[in-house]
Amino acid sequence: MHITKDKTVAEVVSKNIKSSHVFKKYNIDFCCGGGLTIEKACDKKGLDCSVIVEELRHFDIAIDDAYDFNNWSLEILIDYIVSVHHIYVEENIPLVLQYAAKVAKVHGHHYKEVVEINYLFQELAQELSAHMKKEELILFPFIKQLETADNEGFSPMRPHFLTIQNPIAMMEHEHEEAGNIFKKIAVLTNNYTPPEGACNTFRALYDKLEEFEQDLHHHIHLENNILHPKALALEKKLKPLSKDVL
Repeated sequence: MHITKDKTVAEVVSKNIKSSHVFKKYNIDFCCGGGLTIEKACDKKGLDCSVIVEELRHFDIAIDDAYDFNNWSLEILIDYIVSVHHIYVEENIPLVLQYAAKVAKVHGHHYKEVVEINYLFQELAQELSAHMKKEELILFPFIKQLETADNEGFSPMRPHFLTIQNPIAMMEHEHEEAGNIFKKIAVLTNNYTPPEGACNTFRALYDKLEEFEQDLHHHIHLENNILHPKALALEKKLKPLSKDVL
């Protein structure tokens, strides 16, 4: 892929997930805001676009076939999202909640920001848990049905939500809300930099929050920029039938 300033951030990251590290370095949103061209994303941040493009071109662009997400079947991509990213969220939410509550209780009188961080992460934890269940029970099964119908040459039935556009729009709105919460957390933590002399739990909290945010960015990228567009195109191609037709 020849990288130019008019390529969207999502296009570049979809082609090579490793390029996300360049965008992360310059604080360019590659998940919810991935629809912007590199030029517009740089303008928004006041960055020299030519520097970013050059760095992307010289970045290690060798794509590991094992993680060439853009060429995976939708079923395999969904299973990966659930087994890697959903499991990560489920396993790490309790740990972060524990750290955040302890740091807020012990240090909140001196560092007011950790009290707000605790509340913000509690809100995020509730939203993500409900969000992932909706994906696993409603959206993902229908996408798999679409792919099966396409592979086997039959028209799928129209779902109760009428068109896949509806749950996808809801999921992407919730992605944006989760991203906005983490933007607030990043500001409150000074980009996950603990204060001088911070205790181990304080430092562990900031480290885990940064790791959680990075995982969430990759998680949202795979859905917003690869899974959802392909699912929408597949539904448009297959034109699911209403039950009344039969």
